[in-house]
Amino acid sequence: MPNESTGTIPFTYNGETYHTWYKVVGNLTSGTRPLVVLHGGPGISHHYLLPHAELAASSNIPVIIYDQLGIGQSSHVEGKPAQFWSVELFMDELDNVLRHFGISDNYDLIGHSWGGMLAATYASRRPHAGLKHLILSSAPASMKLYESSTNRLLELLPDDIKETLKKHEKEETTDDPEYQKGMELFYNKFVCTLQPWPEYLVESFAKMDEDPTVYRTMIGASEFFVTGTLKTWSVTDSLTKISCPTLLINGENDTVQDFTMEPFFRDIPRVKWISFGKSSHMPMYEEKERYFQVLTQFLTS
Repeated sequence: MPNESTGTIPFTYNGETYHTWYKVVGNLTSGTRPLVVLHGGPGISHHYLLPHAELAASSNIPVIIYDQLGIGQSSHVEGKPAQFWSVELFMDELDNVLRHFGISDNYDLIGHSWGGMLAATYASRRPHAGLKHLILSSAPASMKLYESSTNRLLELLPDDIKETLKKHEKEETTDDPEYQKGMELFYNKFVCTLQPWPEYLVESFAKMDEDPTVYRTMIGASEFFVTGTLKTWSVTDSLTKISCPTLLINGENDTVQDFTMEPFFRDIPRVKWISFGKSSHMPMYEEKERYFQVLTQFLTS
């Protein structure tokens, strides 16, 4: 079994010091380039991406997974203005993680969902030669495109569920149990089709429920009408600056539909796109064997 270690990294931002929790699986001194894993949400914990640690056993690839600030076992932050929770904050945190492990000059990066948005922004706006491979998994190129995608999928739900969700959106009563029940159906159809949900995925969402600060501030109350600090986020104007080989991944029934990822495919110079026909937003669970075969081939080629 590969070595495992956990710990925290001091992270100073705007004069205050926080702590980023991490887990490393594998040997960072083995000479094999490590893979850094960025979880989604924003605001769900790292747990659901723990299956990526299997790459350390199967391919000797060291894997670094961490909880982003405000989430899971990293520092929780209260009383900050909404503007504190910015993409720049999380890019600085990623920089800090890379420096801590001494891998800034040689690493691979995978981001899922919001993690992919963060990874794409980082790779395009802070480009440097150390990033060797980039994987954007079920990540949109702009929040406007993502809203369009979720609203298209909303129209595919049964009429009664669809109208219930729209009613509570309009009345701003998204905490109502009726709304939550409707969202459960949406998630089961377009986020993860496995029933019951894998334990790690349940745990990640439970961590967000314990402290929804990051999600509520950056997204808002709804996947269909974003009101948070990410409302105007887009990376479409800087994609040509991503110079490393890039792999795009999404599922056929993903909340991140193909058109939301097309700008990546169009504008990133060295790019490959693989869609998983039996998956929604979680191909690492829904088509696990093929998913990790695709990742391994890309990272070791």
